[in-house]
Amino acid sequence: MDLADIPLFSMLRNRMGYLSEKQHVISENVANASTPGYAPHDLKAFSFQAKLQAVAGPGSMAVTQAGHMLPPGAKRGVNVKPVKTKDSETTMDGNSVVLEEEMTKLTDARMDYDAAVSFYQKSLDILKLAIRRPGTGA
Repeated sequence: MDLADIPLFSMLRNRMGYLSEKQHVISENVANASTPGYAPHDLKAFSFQAKLQAVAGPGSMAVTQAGHMLPPGAKRGVNVKPVKTKDSETTMDGNSVVLEEEMTKLTDARMDYDAAVSFYQKSLDILKLAIRRPGTGA
């Protein structure tokens, strides 16, 4: 049995991939903080509900093997695309990156990533406990 077959682990892996990509986009924004005319980018919000509907929508096919066709609208792996964000401040050279906002976004993304990793680890611990032979101490 592969952990990718368990929807919880699949969604957590997608969430961690999304947050990793979000950190990458934020770092690009920070790196271009002094580039004239640069507009910051961000990712659309991650939604577990949307992932659930994409994986097993009402009346949709169930993907039980890697070779199966995906339900309409479902995508393999993390597929995110940066979008331009509204600027809160624009400098004289046209750059609209606000470092304080980017650092806040980066901190939020990092805390969310740490929480997802922790939840993933706790879920693995529960699986290990469930498959342990009764009566064993370890």
